[in-house]
Amino acid sequence: MQNIITIKDGVTRHPLYRLNEPINLQIAKGEHVAIVGPNGAGKSLLVDTIIGRYPLLMNEVEYDFSPSESNLVCDNIKYITFRDSYGDSDGTYYYQQRWNSQDLEETPVVRDLLPECKNQELRTVLYDLFGVDTMLDKHIILLSSGELRKFQLTKTLLSNPRVLIMDNPFIGLDAKTRDLLHELLQKLTEVTPLQVILVLSKTDDIPAFITHVIPVANRSCGKKITREEYLSINAGVPAHVLTEEKYQRILTLPYADNLYHAEHIVDLNKVSIRYGERTILKELDWTVLCGEKWALSGDNGSGKSTLLSLVCADNPQSYACDISLFGRKRGSGESIWEIKKHIGYVSPEMHRAYLKNLPAIDIVASGLHDSIGLYKKTHKEDIAICEWWMDIFGIKELKDRNFLQLSSGEQRMVLLARAFVKDPELLILDEPLHGLDMYNRRLVKDVIEAFCQRKDKTLIMVTHYKEELPACIDHSLYLVRNR
Repeated sequence: MQNIITIKDGVTRHPLYRLNEPINLQIAKGEHVAIVGPNGAGKSLLVDTIIGRYPLLMNEVEYDFSPSESNLVCDNIKYITFRDSYGDSDGTYYYQQRWNSQDLEETPVVRDLLPECKNQELRTVLYDLFGVDTMLDKHIILLSSGELRKFQLTKTLLSNPRVLIMDNPFIGLDAKTRDLLHELLQKLTEVTPLQVILVLSKTDDIPAFITHVIPVANRSCGKKITREEYLSINAGVPAHVLTEEKYQRILTLPYADNLYHAEHIVDLNKVSIRYGERTILKELDWTVLCGEKWALSGDNGSGKSTLLSLVCADNPQSYACDISLFGRKRGSGESIWEIKKHIGYVSPEMHRAYLKNLPAIDIVASGLHDSIGLYKKTHKEDIAICEWWMDIFGIKELKDRNFLQLSSGEQRMVLLARAFVKDPELLILDEPLHGLDMYNRRLVKDVIEAFCQRKDKTLIMVTHYKEELPACIDHSLYLVRNR
């Protein structure tokens, strides 16, 4: 039997990138694998070893890519990481860049970044699946997070890899596109030599075309088993995982003395947003009252994140719109920083832009000052409240770890603690459960539900998975893409 990837007693030379046990792994021709495990278990380290990113002490990784004409790893294995799925990680992206139209001239359009493809049938299928034709002339920084994922998937599949490795490929995609991507990958595995390796945190919907599962836990690579065997032994997550003690701590947390007391939290009056010839929002009227819990939904590119950028004043066009927050009309003299003090926020754009290699507790503390990074000295009482929220989210032990050394799921938990740290009146969660394992997804949902029982707390939440919405949701807004 042909083994396309073989690792025998694999131990990386650099101790920082080692798993706790030597890696022994074989992936045979025709096998499609899901690498699964909790956040911080070592899934990404295993993949980095598989692709040869880290040299090994003794036995190097063995590859057999036939029938591919090339033996080079870079030609045969393509890997879309968690951060790559939000756009090219070239270090030039900054938070709020997507909303600043003056940067457009210096950024490429989608058409210029897609490679040539000899297989015109594959190209047509991909363009139809992901709606690429509508994105071809859009500047890359104007793509929504979901559109960026579609772009990255198209770009990678057009390169015709022998092995495709994807980190959580289905998150951020609307339900229709998720289903179509499942079907496309299954079809490709049936009619081409392509082999797929998925890195999955959300393990309740492992695609049917996956033949084997490699569990990773405690920085150790488990034995490869069949998908059916894994599903038969995989225990589910309890209905609630937040302890009663932590639940009560959230409910009884003392309120700040500088709270806004307004009946109207958000008022948008016939708000329109345009970029060139493209209309994102058209004459939108929306009112959010104090204590309401909203689900904001819509297909990829329908304007959900743009709408939230207006509420958070991250979008320069917000100052030309008729918008009131906490009963105060935008542009009436109040500092946006005064407004932001009362808003807790997490989003894919924020996660993508957070490249600050600071200790995790400093990342949480930056939420007290609404900064990307920490530029003010943290007071003793601030450290205490940061540790308090990190404990609520079960990540207190990560407080001294540098942010960029954490797994993507651990990073998301840190950014969630950052959103809650000032006990905000308005909590805005844009796809907050991205990259989280099943336990942490349930934990965060429990924390949201407990937090929303506090007096005068208002929630706006975006997700493409209905089951992620907390039970407290009482209003919904569905956006439809404008052309």
